[in-house]
Amino acid sequence: MLRNNNPSFELLFAQLGLAQSPAAIELFIRTHQLAAHQNLHDAPFWNRSQRDFLISHLVQDDDWAMWIDELNQQLHMDAVKAQAASA
Repeated sequence: MLRNNNPSFELLFAQLGLAQSPAAIELFIRTHQLAAHQNLHDAPFWNRSQRDFLISHLVQDDDWAMWIDELNQQLHMDAVKAQAASA
């Protein structure tokens, strides 16, 4: 695993074994939107290692947690927009 004193969104993608260029991140977010009720770590596209990483750092509430929260928000954007439109 990568160790870095200054986690970032790009490094989170690298840590998860995903492409980390801005275009790759944008594509991943656009193509992996989650339903409002679905937890980030329960998404079907994570493998066990990725899921364990997400859960462990959220539980630890460490420096990665902020970026995992950001990923969670980004992957729920369509659900939030749909809820706002129906309100």
